[in-house]
Amino acid sequence: MSELHPLPVTFRPGRTRAILLTAGAAIFVVITAVALLLEKLGPGERLSFILTGALMFGVLALLARVRVVADEAGVTVVNIASRRRLAWAEIVQVNLRPGDPWVFLNLSDGTSLPVLGIQPGIAKDKAIADARALRALAEARSVEGPQG
Repeated sequence: MSELHPLPVTFRPGRTRAILLTAGAAIFVVITAVALLLEKLGPGERLSFILTGALMFGVLALLARVRVVADEAGVTVVNIASRRRLAWAEIVQVNLRPGDPWVFLNLSDGTSLPVLGIQPGIAKDKAIADARALRALAEARSVEGPQG
């Protein structure tokens, strides 16, 4: 088995996050600049341009917030619009199959939970390493218990 990460550890798609936040900031700045430079716009129209840019940035920031935080007690999965706390015993299996857009956790209640915080899109090797690390932590915690 590979060496376990010290806890707590956070897994997130760093490059994707940087791209999303940079794009969001650029979109906001450009739309705001256009609103301020167009002379024929009234104050309400300028405000609607700026609010649209802020809304676009907010959506991209929401997409960038995905992560997985593992600590001694369990795992917190933060997806786009949800957050779920799991005890280590609830995680049966950590899966990242070829072609999967992100990791899936098979849970003890028979359901599967997508984990958008580990996704192979831009950084495939990092996602595979993160999935293996999370799998090793889950296997070690399910056998040994949370105390190690």
